[in-house]
Amino acid sequence: MPANVTAQYRAAEGKLRTAKTIDDKRAALEEMLATIPKHKGTEKMQADIKRRLARLRLEAERRQAPRAGAIHVEPEGAAQVVLLGAPNAGKSSLLATLTRAQPTIADYPFATTHPQPGMMAFEDVQIQLVDLPPVTAEHMEPWLPNIVQAADAALLLADPSTAGVLAGVEEICERLAALHVPLVGALPEDSDPHELPLPSLLVITKVDLVNHDDVEVLEELYGETFPVVRFSAAKRIGAQQLKMAVWRMLRLVRAYTKPPGARAASREPYVLDEGSTILDLAARIHGDLVDRLVFARVWGGQVQGQKVSRDFELRDRDVVELAT
Repeated sequence: MPANVTAQYRAAEGKLRTAKTIDDKRAALEEMLATIPKHKGTEKMQADIKRRLARLRLEAERRQAPRAGAIHVEPEGAAQVVLLGAPNAGKSSLLATLTRAQPTIADYPFATTHPQPGMMAFEDVQIQLVDLPPVTAEHMEPWLPNIVQAADAALLLADPSTAGVLAGVEEICERLAALHVPLVGALPEDSDPHELPLPSLLVITKVDLVNHDDVEVLEELYGETFPVVRFSAAKRIGAQQLKMAVWRMLRLVRAYTKPPGARAASREPYVLDEGSTILDLAARIHGDLVDRLVFARVWGGQVQGQKVSRDFELRDRDVVELAT
């Protein structure tokens, strides 16, 4: 069902594109939520606006009352994905396998004591993975929830060779849900504005060392809650499938630009949220371009060089020519 948004909504969306401060962004999002038509075709858009408002609220709270010893990981690349798991679930091994980071890898628990970022290449984009200390019933670093709240998604690691693996997964989910960061397989169409659901993927690790029946038990238990990927750092089993699953979970699209009349598109894409439009792309390139944009041409899928409107919704890998 098409969204058919109003002129008032589009005006508020324009304010969001040019907003510089948290207060201005919150005001624009609140106006978008107030003016968006309330029907089934806009349910996902409404949920996204509420989630962005929750993020801004948390960010404002952190800036107003910084905690002693607070730790922050500066986001890089197209998105930031945190690694969650019980002790020795294989988080550091996964990070070392998929990035150039060199975390401490040990066969004893709590070898990771601070966040360790690394950049994972997926085709022509970079995604930041952040290894975090383990979470148990008895211990969770006090700064860890702040980093999880700020992330775009999470990988929840489960090692079926470890006793109590199910209890470990449940403990992590319960502790984060109690902090208003429920781990979800997909963003709900509607949620409590005080909740910040985090898209999550279950990664079953060390699959080269365990009985396949144990792996299948985890898949059956959690397959309806999370997307599931089998992975082995030692044998690099599932590495490409994991990268693809992360990209799908993030719900992003790549757009390539080219000058009018030229053949070659830029090699590095602009990465935007799924559902972004030609106007969003123009705003990402330069704020002044929004007002100067006359029309655009798009190459991708069934569209081959046709003129499109400013609110044309971009698809992954579209090539765009902007005319001013």
